[in-house]
Amino acid sequence: MVMKRSGFLIFILIFSSFSGFSSVYAHSMFNSAEQSYGNYRVQVATAPEFPQIDEPSQFLIKVTKGFDYEEVDSFTMGIRVFYNDQQVDAIPPTSVESAHWDLDYVWRNIGNHIVKVDLYDMEGTDGVLTYTFNMGTQSPFGVIFIGAITTGAFVFVGVMLYVYLPKILKKSKR
Repeated sequence: MVMKRSGFLIFILIFSSFSGFSSVYAHSMFNSAEQSYGNYRVQVATAPEFPQIDEPSQFLIKVTKGFDYEEVDSFTMGIRVFYNDQQVDAIPPTSVESAHWDLDYVWRNIGNHIVKVDLYDMEGTDGVLTYTFNMGTQSPFGVIFIGAITTGAFVFVGVMLYVYLPKILKKSKR
């Protein structure tokens, strides 16, 4: 019985460690947000989660409708990017024929940006719906920070396994 529990615990640890390697879409990640306005919800995220300056990244956008969050069939959207209260970039209104829009983008400034997403001519609305999001970028040293956090987590798991795994295995042999 104890061996089954130990095996199950190890399976859960291994499975949960691999679940972090899945594909990235507009959902609740560190550098993501969502906002509902005018019976529509817009979700925005970046891939990678911490965009690097002057390196390719993506905006991942999803548009849903109503309280059931049904994906829309198509939409027209434009994006304006602000840094220090100055508009630094604009993506003109673009027609998208699905509920998802993955847009390539290169960030030029380190720090927090205000991203205004304009949703045009949606059913039941008058004019333009503007959604405002805070998005951040990382300096090149951000990779070192993320690596340090990840290394610390692996060391913690290793120490816990070193301390508790022999006790669990010892009990299972009895």
